[in-house]
Amino acid sequence: MPNIFAELTVLATLQFSTAILTEAGLSFLGLGMQPPDPSWGIILSNTRAYRELVPGATIYFGLAIAITVLGFNFLGDGLRDALDPRLRQR
Repeated sequence: MPNIFAELTVLATLQFSTAILTEAGLSFLGLGMQPPDPSWGIILSNTRAYRELVPGATIYFGLAIAITVLGFNFLGDGLRDALDPRLRQR
């Protein structure tokens, strides 16, 4: 069990990142959560109507999704480095 714990944490954080991207993508297309529920995909979809008035809104929400996903990926990588028993021996 100690030998697979590091890999399981990395896998869990990668799956969490994938779930965020999948939910945002489906909500953007209108196939995910529906409008009274908050979702970054819905917010990103609603910014299409205001692109000419506020051109940075789409970029800001897209960057928020990207930073969140990258944060979880870096968290998983850091946990793998901290918990890997093979790296502790060095």
